[in-house]
Amino acid sequence: MTNHIAVIASELCVLPGQVAAAAQLLDEGATVPFIARYRKELTGTLDEVQIAVVRNRMDQLRELDKRREAILNSLQEQGKLTDELKRKIESSETMAVLEDIYLPFRPKRRTRATIAKEKGLEPLALRIFEQGNADPLAEAAAFMNAETGIETPEDALAGARDIIAESINEDELVRAVMRELFANKATFKCKVIAGKEEEGAKYRDYFDWEEPAVKTPSHRILAMRRGAAEGFLILRATPAENDAITAIESLVVKRQGAASEQVRLAVKDCYKRLLCLSMEAELRLATKKRADDEAIRVFAENLRHLLLAAPLGQKRVLAIDPGFRTGCKVVCLDRQGKLLHNDTIFILSQGGTARAATTIRDLIAKCDIEAIAIGNGTASRETETFITSLGLPRSISVVMVNESGASVYSASEAAREEFPDHDVTVRGAVSIGRRLVDPLAELVKIDPKSIGVGQYQHDVDQTQLRKGLDDVVMSCVNAVGVEVNTASKQLLTYVSGLGPQLAGNIVAFRNENGPFKSRADLKKVSRLGPKAFEQCAGFLRVRDAEHPLDASAVHPESYHIVDTMAKDLACSVQELLKDGQMRKMIQLAKYVTDTVGMPTLQDILKELAKPGRDPREQFESFSFAEGIEKMEDLRPGMKLPGIVTNVTAFGAFVDIGVHQDGLVHVSRLADKFVKDPNDVVKVHQKVLVTVVEVDLQRKRIALTMKP
Repeated sequence: MTNHIAVIASELCVLPGQVAAAAQLLDEGATVPFIARYRKELTGTLDEVQIAVVRNRMDQLRELDKRREAILNSLQEQGKLTDELKRKIESSETMAVLEDIYLPFRPKRRTRATIAKEKGLEPLALRIFEQGNADPLAEAAAFMNAETGIETPEDALAGARDIIAESINEDELVRAVMRELFANKATFKCKVIAGKEEEGAKYRDYFDWEEPAVKTPSHRILAMRRGAAEGFLILRATPAENDAITAIESLVVKRQGAASEQVRLAVKDCYKRLLCLSMEAELRLATKKRADDEAIRVFAENLRHLLLAAPLGQKRVLAIDPGFRTGCKVVCLDRQGKLLHNDTIFILSQGGTARAATTIRDLIAKCDIEAIAIGNGTASRETETFITSLGLPRSISVVMVNESGASVYSASEAAREEFPDHDVTVRGAVSIGRRLVDPLAELVKIDPKSIGVGQYQHDVDQTQLRKGLDDVVMSCVNAVGVEVNTASKQLLTYVSGLGPQLAGNIVAFRNENGPFKSRADLKKVSRLGPKAFEQCAGFLRVRDAEHPLDASAVHPESYHIVDTMAKDLACSVQELLKDGQMRKMIQLAKYVTDTVGMPTLQDILKELAKPGRDPREQFESFSFAEGIEKMEDLRPGMKLPGIVTNVTAFGAFVDIGVHQDGLVHVSRLADKFVKDPNDVVKVHQKVLVTVVEVDLQRKRIALTMKP
């Protein structure tokens, strides 16, 4: 454990004590957001990213320990564990090195080498591998044996070479050199499988592709692997064969001569039959992990910006899920997102337009609507045009809402539980309206993979993806804070220390006993014990509670500090919250103790200035260009407003209101070199783009953001 702490501290460039404190808190069940927000003194203000690294690396190193222990036990049982071997195993720092050490001792199926050993050829192999002056052919003649099938000296030499080849393959140094060669010099080579050209046309870019593996970006690695998995491409990842064989020979061939020539033959066989395949498999796994890490990082970054998109806030909303043939589903929601009314209108059918106009106007008046949300799918621009033609009051905002994943929510168990008497179309419209009011609260109900901001999300390690995305959702939910009396079970699930069971218990308690009147009431919830309360309390808000800090991010464990501050200034906590001049008189140094330091006190002071503040940006209305509703309306050179819908390693996708996102390639994001598109644009960002090219047949739109 101590060694693990030192390793992680070195990797993070922080003090071992910081890592040790974070690791202990994690082992005790504390969550990443809780540690980052309320245990800054213990960890030396490690942030969420660093704490997550501590957690993940500690898990990896503990897995390494488990494997190390299993190998030591295996060697002990085999009676082959020497002090030197034990020392090497205990000092190995990676799984690959550990497995290399164990490889010669690993129980294995019968190989060509073991068969040769069974025929008694190991002494011949050892003599040849010594590479003395003896004639290998003459030596081999002594091993001829009709009973074992060795009828000629050449048969004996072939068996000896099999033994030598396996010995070279299991040599730690050889494998280390080969691993480095593959890592630095291997090339991805991709070819189309004959006869699959038409069927696999979407992989056309890789029909004859070659590039250094060390430089291949994440999206191309995943694309080539998918093409190979689907049976359209042949993919190899190897260095030049001569370079590999020469490198091995430099390690095992000692001199010129007949014996050394036999070793050279064994080297070639070893590389082609054993080492190449083994090292290529390792490289494929390593590059896949690198690609997965990058794809998940991009996905997580996009998801964070989408979840933290500016909320409209509590407004009465009329939401429309557009449609041509089946009509537009219309719902009215109150300020808490409760469904008040649902209907269907037909905006294009003969006679339907007038009825639709009357219905919309009546609903706006009846429900006192403050904003209109329109899903951005099929018929969205036509619906927007229809709504804006009604001459509605300027005070009513008309907003296009990204509806990705709404259909997934509408068919989910959560939606069925909330709206058992309504069909999927009504549920989808409700989701669109609620997304406008509070994107975070609504999007947590949907599997992040269905939101549409990922890159090859179905190709990456699903366990790692789920863990990475859950971290992001939990981080966002706890950064914003959750109103305990209105939050859904799904939203509460992501609050630090809760999870599905306690979230359900909170909702059940709320339904049975009415709204929570204080944070302290949470202790009455079934199975919500002291540890869970400690973890969740600071992230839950209780508006209009008796204690004013219950609506803030100040943790209950720190209420006494604020009470003391107020007492010292001869005022109430409520007055302290309202009076900025009073807060300026607080001398934080007076309140430093052995357990409470300046980081926590500074956080408290910031929170007193804006208790329960929402860290998200203010909502700003956005409109697509009028008259540009389909791809056929586009012309090169047009400058159009758009919203970034997805950011990938190769660029950004932008919705310009024509039902097909355009791509701003990374080379066109700015008039300078851009390494990471996330440095320039974020999901949900409003941008101005210029149309470069429109390919109607392939449904592709090329855009640029260069001035």
